[in-house]
Amino acid sequence: MIFLRYENWKSYLRFYPVTCLILLINIVMFIVLTVQGGSENSLTLIRYGALINEAPFTDQLWRYVSAMFLHAGFDHLLFNSFAILVFAPPLERLLGSLRYVLLYLVTGIVGNILSIAHYNMLAETTVSVGASGAIYGIYGAFLYVALFQRSLMDDASRKTLYTLLGFGILFSFAVANINWTAHFGGLLSGFFMYGLLIRLTGQRKRH
Repeated sequence: MIFLRYENWKSYLRFYPVTCLILLINIVMFIVLTVQGGSENSLTLIRYGALINEAPFTDQLWRYVSAMFLHAGFDHLLFNSFAILVFAPPLERLLGSLRYVLLYLVTGIVGNILSIAHYNMLAETTVSVGASGAIYGIYGAFLYVALFQRSLMDDASRKTLYTLLGFGILFSFAVANINWTAHFGGLLSGFFMYGLLIRLTGQRKRH
């Protein structure tokens, strides 16, 4: 079962340095938001890099990245951090740190781009934050593995992934204030980007 974590903290830090760095940035930024006005305060979120589809912020392209490391409320941070903590490490080992961080950032950006395009089409203002686009990018990469590299994933992990995606799709539409376009953008881009990466750079040898 590749999604069960058996490592102690020392081994976790050594094996998954990028995942640890992502978690650290998320936590630090949450603390910053909390002491600077509150993580659920729209003005504070915008000040520190939330994605918003209103002028003059629309030309600030760096927000497509910064918004990935901000979370609105402790529950938002907790659920996303748990997903990263548990499900991201096998992908970092599989791809290596450089390809993994590239996939994480690109899929998060694609999710954010599609999210803004969706709200622009609806002519609605949105203030968007969260790592869920990148997290679904990780799920998309694992979906590729489950379908086309079956030897790299055991049956229990495959069933866990399918169940996770099923519930994720359900909640994306059933629960209010969930950015389903970021989820699907991340999922699709993660699926195709993983396939592209392993074709361009080869499969990393497992140890």
